[in-house]
Amino acid sequence: MKATAAERANGRILAAEPDRQAFLLLRTVFTVAPVLFGLDKFTNILADWTVYLAPVATSVVPLPAQTIMYMVGVVEIIAGVLVAVRPRIGSLVVAAWLLGIIINLLILGSFHDVALRDFGLLVGALALNRLATARSH
Repeated sequence: MKATAAERANGRILAAEPDRQAFLLLRTVFTVAPVLFGLDKFTNILADWTVYLAPVATSVVPLPAQTIMYMVGVVEIIAGVLVAVRPRIGSLVVAAWLLGIIINLLILGSFHDVALRDFGLLVGALALNRLATARSH
């Protein structure tokens, strides 16, 4: 099927806008990943998420670790949906959430590799925020 002149022009416009491409990539990733990870808190297919929870969390919030993970899952799903509909706000929620995860992992005293990865994701969420802010003007 041949592309129409308008479709070819739109393709050139999109290709000429790397900031738009970056925005779409980051918004997609920061929508899909939190939703999938949030849903997995209920199934534990990808990981046993409770091993990533610092014991101090269950002393501060006197609930079983799995119950806390259910609450974490709900927050992650909400954050992902928020990125989809309001990326400027959602990206900051995701960045703050990632900072909390990093702090939790550092308190736990292990999984430093995951904390470093999550720091990279935090920077990506902040980059999404800057792109979303630039697009709103």
